[in-house]
Amino acid sequence: MDKLDYKILSMLKKNGRLSNANMARSLKVSEGTVRRRLKKMTVDNVVRIFAVPNPDSIGLHSEALIGIQVDPDKMEIIANKVSKLEQATWVTHTTGTYDIFLWAAVESTEELGKFIRGPIGTIPGVRRTETFVNLKIVKRGHGPRN
Repeated sequence: MDKLDYKILSMLKKNGRLSNANMARSLKVSEGTVRRRLKKMTVDNVVRIFAVPNPDSIGLHSEALIGIQVDPDKMEIIANKVSKLEQATWVTHTTGTYDIFLWAAVESTEELGKFIRGPIGTIPGVRRTETFVNLKIVKRGHGPRN
């Protein structure tokens, strides 16, 4: 990665819909240069380019962060299991009170309750959960705050 790669990433973080041609013009390089750089960054797993829907616009009006305490010998199994749930948008191992954090997007708080009591709460090795319901998302993603 060099300065040009970082400039390309910075531009995409601000506007993921920029064309290679527009980036090339702004950076004063050829479109082929931008295309090759993006292809290499994609192959090297530096960047993943895909659509991220706005959950609210597709009917997912309730989002929450769920802390999960698990039996220590079951952490990997449980993390893999919950990561396959459709409602889970990201899952991470953590330190502190909870072993796993899961971000969930569901249709309603009623559905959130069913999700916690059902697919999560019934997994062998889950000791406890605590749910933090989001009231307002101030920033989403890695780009600048709009």
